[in-house]
Amino acid sequence: MLGPVVGLTLVVAAAIDALSTRKAERSSMMVRGMILNRLMTLGAVVIAFGIMATSTSAQNPTAPKYTVHTLPLPDNGTGDVSMDYIAFDSTTNSLWVPGGNTGAVDVVDVATGKVRQIQNLPTAEVQARGGTRVLGPSGVSIGDGVVYIGNRGGSEVCGFNARTLARVACQHLDSRPDGVAYVAATKEVWVTTPGEQGIRILDGTTLAQKAKLTYPGNPEGYAVDAKRGRFYTNLEDKDRTVAIDLKTHETVATWNPACGGGGPHGLGLDVAAGHLFIGCDATAEVMNVGGDGAVLSKVDTGDGVDDIHYESASHTLYVGAARAAKLTIARADAAGKLTTVAQIPTQNGARNGVVTKDGTIYLEHGGGVKLPALVVVSPSK
Repeated sequence: MLGPVVGLTLVVAAAIDALSTRKAERSSMMVRGMILNRLMTLGAVVIAFGIMATSTSAQNPTAPKYTVHTLPLPDNGTGDVSMDYIAFDSTTNSLWVPGGNTGAVDVVDVATGKVRQIQNLPTAEVQARGGTRVLGPSGVSIGDGVVYIGNRGGSEVCGFNARTLARVACQHLDSRPDGVAYVAATKEVWVTTPGEQGIRILDGTTLAQKAKLTYPGNPEGYAVDAKRGRFYTNLEDKDRTVAIDLKTHETVATWNPACGGGGPHGLGLDVAAGHLFIGCDATAEVMNVGGDGAVLSKVDTGDGVDDIHYESASHTLYVGAARAAKLTIARADAAGKLTTVAQIPTQNGARNGVVTKDGTIYLEHGGGVKLPALVVVSPSK
């Protein structure tokens, strides 16, 4: 994508060329006026982009600086890689990126940028929003030496060796999987299946189904609380957040995040503090799940929030807003109060970020935006 300054240079060059080809004085005057108006408009865009990119730093000179670029992925000739969840495996320093339309999972070595692929995974064409959409690999969770991939195209969950990428086990479901979460305490894989308003619980080794849970709403998002023995998810269409006991599978609490609109989406958790972070359409909030479930604070993020990412060690929340085309970075204090640290312009569709060891944020893209690449937000050296 051309930067605004490069775009301005190209427009100036085009303007000079246009003037040189005009012979008549009256035509030249008209062209000059048109070009002047175009330059003034583009100049305003350039200035606005610069203000947006530096606004946080201007308000807070100590705010961290970031650069934004894209990391191309194999598109298998499609011109796009449709994505939903992505995950970072710290043991192999690799980023796992399921590509729905490509029928592949891209495994990126974040140190070198080298991409390996798990190819030829099932896909399916469905009618959606007046057109045809290709479903395939979409969910991902990092386990103990195994990475679990949910596939909407094949209605299955498969485990792959985290280093060799060899297939370990697969389980077909009779409903399309969405979120996939490895639960270390029980050595299980919990899979949200919103199409049937349910959750499937699979054995972490064989992927055999152990239980099927049903709810009065569509499960969306997940977080595992080993300290309290709970699995958290949202009922997106009911604007509720629920806590499920990992052993009894009973719902032990139901809370109201009051997201409104499209309901609550992604979740993050500070286990020690008992704070659950919830992504709403255009905000992110903190809920006191270690106590009464009260909403402790929230920050504006811009519209288009889906999944979110929370780093417990630094108490830092990362929220990509696809329609607002920006990344919000916020920190939470011990009382659960969120404070925005930075807001970085990204690009349309960028969302659902994960963070690597060096603080680099990788964002997938969605919302109908076509891009065969990840959006990468890197701390300036």
